[in-house]
Amino acid sequence: MRIRTPPGTVRWHRAVRSLARLHHRPAPARPSRPAQLRALVAVLDEAVAAQTPADAAVAACGEPGPVSRQTARACGRQSITLHRLRTRLQDLELTEPDLVRAQAHAARLLAYDLWMLRESLNLAFTVHREPRTEAARLRVNGLGRHADDLRRLRDGLRAEAG
Repeated sequence: MRIRTPPGTVRWHRAVRSLARLHHRPAPARPSRPAQLRALVAVLDEAVAAQTPADAAVAACGEPGPVSRQTARACGRQSITLHRLRTRLQDLELTEPDLVRAQAHAARLLAYDLWMLRESLNLAFTVHREPRTEAARLRVNGLGRHADDLRRLRDGLRAEAG
């Protein structure tokens, strides 16, 4: 005698068994500390390299006289580059506490660089020129100390990586 099962029951049992197998799979091994450190340093190398053109774009916004459209485009390109690097940095799956702290610190420094790009553009291309705004614009001369901090952070991690 054959027992009839309701339609779809066999598929349901197969799906439950498949989910059970997925549930019991071991978690993937996390990358080793040296691998995490190399990944972090690689992104920081790119970020430090990207700071040179970003610094030049910010400084160009503070030059006396009218600011060119090329300067605006350069700021826009550098902003996109730094934003993508910051996203890549934040997407790194780091588990070592000191590397996680370094990652967060680097992300804050890149956020500052992005802020400097935006603010220098705002000062350079303001609609209503005022003496106070113009004086502030003329004091803009680059990314400043935060760029140096990012470079030092990268250099320290690179030395640790060997």
